[in-house]
Amino acid sequence: MTMFERFLTLKNEGRFQEINALIPYTAFVNIELIGDASNLKTVLRQTESNTGNPTIPAVHGGVVGGLLEHTAILKVLIEGEYTRFPKIVNLSVEYLRPCLATRDTFARGTLFKQGRSVTNVRIEAWQSDEAKPVAAAHAHFLVG
Repeated sequence: MTMFERFLTLKNEGRFQEINALIPYTAFVNIELIGDASNLKTVLRQTESNTGNPTIPAVHGGVVGGLLEHTAILKVLIEGEYTRFPKIVNLSVEYLRPCLATRDTFARGTLFKQGRSVTNVRIEAWQSDEAKPVAAAHAHFLVG
């Protein structure tokens, strides 16, 4: 069974947490997927190894960017209907405030446009208050 076939089986069965686990990076930085199909979000669990600035302490910007990208990918994969894996064209990240390494960080994506060849996603990450995002991003995926 190919990776894409495995993904389709898990998607059809609603086993989204197992889709998340197919990507090795998620275990390395401790990203989980929570919620159901209508309200999926990712969680970057507080882990000392993700600290980039121990003085604040803040999560490394690359880890925050990885969380945003991963959230976008899952949003596209789970909500879209494709015959192959989408390929990322670009990701533009906005770092809005310090992402404290002492708290979990949540992220959610929104599909803005699903075209025949390109899909656009907006992603926001927050910690204690969803109205105060720590970072946001726009991502474009080649899907056709």
